[in-house]
Amino acid sequence: MTSRFAQRLLGAIAIAAIGAMAAGVVANADAAAITLVVGIAGALAAIGTRDDENVAKGDAEGNADQLLGEVLDTIVEPVLLIRGGVVSFANAAATKLLGDHIVGEDARVAIRHPAAAGRLASRGGDDRPVELHGLGSPDQRWEMRVGEAGDGARIVQLIDRTGNYAAERMRVDFVANASHELRTPLASILGYVETLSEEAGEDPGIRARFLKVMFDEARRMQRLVEDLISLSRIEAEKYRTPAETIDLAMLAEDIRDELARGGSERARDVSLTIQTEGALVAGDRAQLSQLLHNLIGNAMKYGRPGTPVRVTLGRDGERMLRLAIEDQGDGIAPEHIPRLTERFYRVDAGRSRSLGGTGLGLAIVKHIVERHRGRLDIQSRVGVGTTVAVVMPRAQTAVIKG
Repeated sequence: MTSRFAQRLLGAIAIAAIGAMAAGVVANADAAAITLVVGIAGALAAIGTRDDENVAKGDAEGNADQLLGEVLDTIVEPVLLIRGGVVSFANAAATKLLGDHIVGEDARVAIRHPAAAGRLASRGGDDRPVELHGLGSPDQRWEMRVGEAGDGARIVQLIDRTGNYAAERMRVDFVANASHELRTPLASILGYVETLSEEAGEDPGIRARFLKVMFDEARRMQRLVEDLISLSRIEAEKYRTPAETIDLAMLAEDIRDELARGGSERARDVSLTIQTEGALVAGDRAQLSQLLHNLIGNAMKYGRPGTPVRVTLGRDGERMLRLAIEDQGDGIAPEHIPRLTERFYRVDAGRSRSLGGTGLGLAIVKHIVERHRGRLDIQSRVGVGTTVAVVMPRAQTAVIKG
């Protein structure tokens, strides 16, 4: 037969869970989690002090603390139980972050952060989260939430916000870089327009030269705006699986022929080798075309004039296809390779702009590869050249769209 202790415990946990769900409706999952823990803590404290029927008071408190510890250990975020200003329990995540020694320490010493110490020194009234910068490592950012239990104990929950901060930092940097990239050609155009409106505009030679510069800068802005729109569209479709089945070999041949018709001298250096039959992928034809244009275009621009640009398509195991684009150029130093797919990152900004680059090409490629559940690999040797490889899963259907 179930003891009254267990019956009361189950009832208390049910009530706490209902309160937690209510908090989740009006706030968020973090608030719901800490509400649940605080509710259980209060319930266990009440049971431990009132159940005198089947167990002694000390045994009830021991059982309550043991069960509370088990509850806290299931939470993936660091959680501490504080009584009388001292850490009486810390779950596995908390000891991993702060160390095993924190149990039994003053809470302000255990967490070791001025903002945390200030909140823990105060009692009640302020339930706002506290931001802790540099806890654990210099780059980490945490949010501390404090809840009160019925017996005066306090539950401290630490929520890792490092990823959120990094994403916000990337967004701010992206807006700043995009603004700069657009402002530069715009300022140049406005300057030439102002000059042409004066006496310099009456000279046919100067007028023609200035108009060419203005046209080139306007085209640069156009390419940048198109790439920004393209990147935004690809990111919006990131989690939408492509519905078409594309013959990657046929598409690569179409791109090669299209480049040859464009009249570029470097297009004659592009060679295509197909090493497999049935090069089908589940994909978006427009995006895969853009991927090929970007990668082959980069190889043509950064490879030395007259050197080959080799495009190879073959198998990578039984279920994958490997598309590799190899150039013979100046190569890229190892420290730059991890950052090449960042938006607006350039190894040589001046050369990139002079060749018409927007700084978004490889960022677009990266997002296209991710949407197609593939992986991107960049290998380079300074003075030798660069090979960019894309590995994608083969399609299982035979419906082909070229």
